[in-house]
Amino acid sequence: MSTLETNSIAKYSGNNVAIDDSLNLKSYTTTQRDALTSVAGDMIYNTTDSKVQVHNGSSWDDLGGLASFSVDYLVIAGGASGGGATPDYIAGGGGGAGGYRASYNNETSGGGGSSETTVTVATTLNFLVTVGAGGASKVSASQTGSDGSNSQFSSIVSTGGGGGGSYSPAPNTGGSGGGGAPGPSSGVSGTGAAGTSNQGYSGGNSLGYNPSNNNAAAGGGGAGAAASNVSTSNTGTAGGTGVASTITGSSVTRAGGGGGAGSSSGGAGGTGGGGAGATGNNNGTAGTVNTGGGGGGAYRQQSGQSAVNSGAGGSGVVILRYPNTRTISIGSGLTAGTETTDGSNKYIEITAGTGTVSWS
Repeated sequence: MSTLETNSIAKYSGNNVAIDDSLNLKSYTTTQRDALTSVAGDMIYNTTDSKVQVHNGSSWDDLGGLASFSVDYLVIAGGASGGGATPDYIAGGGGGAGGYRASYNNETSGGGGSSETTVTVATTLNFLVTVGAGGASKVSASQTGSDGSNSQFSSIVSTGGGGGGSYSPAPNTGGSGGGGAPGPSSGVSGTGAAGTSNQGYSGGNSLGYNPSNNNAAAGGGGAGAAASNVSTSNTGTAGGTGVASTITGSSVTRAGGGGGAGSSSGGAGGTGGGGAGATGNNNGTAGTVNTGGGGGGAYRQQSGQSAVNSGAGGSGVVILRYPNTRTISIGSGLTAGTETTDGSNKYIEITAGTGTVSWS
């Protein structure tokens, strides 16, 4: 039974009730509130939401504003494709991984960046989400790989990966930079492209082109490390490694760079979804979907053989984590997995599209 405590009661003119000091409502967290046996008209102060709330007989309503709370995020952009490969005996550089931004559990962002600040949201309001696509593969021609597309949650934007280089074109900058490729003449090397600060690392450098001795390209940068430079003739280097996150309750590494191609061997894809670089007259391997991994570079053996494609970049992902007392609504245009409870939080993985999300 509730107890009313007061120092004095005095008659007030008219039918109003006057209180000399501020009225202090009983405070509860959301968990404590939900454990109460409540009836319509009960009123409390919710310290979790910083709101005065009243029970309507079946649920609690806020008074005087919208409930706000913090949302953690992992926002990874689309990875880039590897560089194309034509004319003969040409190796394409690996595609850079998509930019990587994280706020959960003090885990680092890409490029050695610190964990970022959570986003404060309010119930019923809409927040923009975009999941960036991976860069499309390049067919045969000496072309820089296609850049990945940006991903976004609210004001948090991650930059798409930079395309891998080829025989003449230089690699592109991006969330992580594309790997350099040799050419177009002896002594001319391809310099790896830079990544974006606090999102990803640079691609590796190639050696100068020589069809019999120096015919290998470098891997694209990853969110967790730069790709190595080519140091052994005809051997492509691996893509840079990605970054691990436990935002879904277990450790998963994402945003590895694509491997560079080589006439003797192609470089491995970077840990975290990067695709391997090719050797022989073969296609590069695509980056893994929803990791932001870069695609591997293509290798063209000689004319008269079939055309080769560079590996496409892996699409990005947006993962959100929030209190388990809240329920998310996914707007049209977005594709998402199942809202999952993990201890005192829930999380959801949004895997494609553009649209809005809101919470109740």
